[in-house]
Amino acid sequence: MKLVKNGKGKIISIEELAKIFLNQQKKNAHNINLVTPTMYVPQIIEAIKIARNNGLKLPIIYNSNGYENIETIKLLNGYINVYLPDLKYYTNELSKKYSKVDNYFEIATKAIKEMYNQVGNATFDNNGIIQKGVIIRHLILPNHMQNTKNILKWISDNLPKDIYVSIMAQYFPTYKAKNDTLINRKLNKKEYKEIFNYLYSLNLKNGYIQELGEHEEEYVPDFNLTF
Repeated sequence: MKLVKNGKGKIISIEELAKIFLNQQKKNAHNINLVTPTMYVPQIIEAIKIARNNGLKLPIIYNSNGYENIETIKLLNGYINVYLPDLKYYTNELSKKYSKVDNYFEIATKAIKEMYNQVGNATFDNNGIIQKGVIIRHLILPNHMQNTKNILKWISDNLPKDIYVSIMAQYFPTYKAKNDTLINRKLNKKEYKEIFNYLYSLNLKNGYIQELGEHEEEYVPDFNLTF
């Protein structure tokens, strides 16, 4: 499999990946965070087996865009402690326009339900560090308030009221988005307040919304292609 750092890839073996997991534990990491790992699921499972047989105790986080085949998620049962999926789009029109994928909502919601069935609601240690469970993320897009409302309503209607939901307000346009008149700007205060009020009207006990900031560009890593 390929390990990527700062835009450069390095081929590593399953055994080397297991050692990386164990080294992170020695460095007192809080967890192993696997970001967009879908294509390497079979190798990751084997690496987790090896690492756990050699003393790995850290929670494993599956950090995903939500567009997951449910059979892939079923393979991960027992290996993943925390699922951190996005739930981006409610309509097929939006998913095709902005991510070039079909049936995003249908596929992602099935996957999220399976994730929840496996690990349940989020639990934390005494220091507030997550140990197990699901946290669903959703990024608000400017001029698409109904998309966000539909996503939140689905969560409220189909999952327990104490599900953890993280609503992100950090969107800013890059690349081709700068030429799209609907998403070529950041979220404004009126839109933020509208979603803020709607979120809390749903009575989701663990629904959180990110503060509206001014420096969202800082969330983008410096991809300078150097180690």
